[in-house]
Amino acid sequence: MEARAEAKYVRISPLKVHFIAREIQGKPVDEALNILRFTPKKGARLLEKVLNSAIANAENNFDMDRDELIVKRAYANDAPRMKRYRPKAKGAAYPILKRMSHLGIVVAERE
Repeated sequence: MEARAEAKYVRISPLKVHFIAREIQGKPVDEALNILRFTPKKGARLLEKVLNSAIANAENNFDMDRDELIVKRAYANDAPRMKRYRPKAKGAAYPILKRMSHLGIVVAERE
């Protein structure tokens, strides 16, 4: 049985969150929460919220035991980009892409 949680349209580049998501994958949820709490990055703060939501979903919706939960999968996918333009010399415009992410975590019970 699996429980999942997602945060969509989060205003951070998926590349920045991807490295943190790889760190917690396959770990018990308490260990993953400790890793995220002591990682000084914005992505860690956002992933911590999603992980807490996934744990709550597992406990409340599927009656899973928190001590047996592991992070089965953690991902940061691309979301639509906000396109902005910066003026340049001679009337030109330079595009700026403000990236967004869809963050997700899947937790499951240990086998």
